[in-house]
Amino acid sequence: MTHLNSRLAAAALGLSVVTGSALSLAQQPSPAEKVGEVLDETGRAIKRGVQGAGATVRDGFARTRTSVQNMEVVSRVYSRLHWDKSLTTATLELEVQAGGIAVLRGVVADSTAKTKAVTLAADTVGVTRVVDQLSIAPPTRIIPGSPDPIPAPAR
Repeated sequence: MTHLNSRLAAAALGLSVVTGSALSLAQQPSPAEKVGEVLDETGRAIKRGVQGAGATVRDGFARTRTSVQNMEVVSRVYSRLHWDKSLTTATLELEVQAGGIAVLRGVVADSTAKTKAVTLAADTVGVTRVVDQLSIAPPTRIIPGSPDPIPAPAR
């Protein structure tokens, strides 16, 4: 009867009965333990210099770092362009590519505004080169009594 009681007690506690009356805990690793083992093995593979694992981690880290740096550069350039009073009427689009290459697109009022936008971008920390794809808006003339400005005729 005691042998049956120990089996029932083991079953109630989630224990498995091994030959005889000895009890042992179930040997199934938890999901957290499995993840830990995979991470440990990946770390060991990187230390050993296994090409596949180490290169993948390094490449992923490098891509992430570049992406974050590009976002920081975009933020800095955008702030400088946004707060400059001579560019308030400009419609600008900014793209920062790998290596700190800033591409400016859009429409500015005149050549002075265009030069100012390019200079501000070029003088921003993190920008290595500016690609100027800005265009100058055609001059407008105001006709008395007209609610909207009308583009001036081409000469």
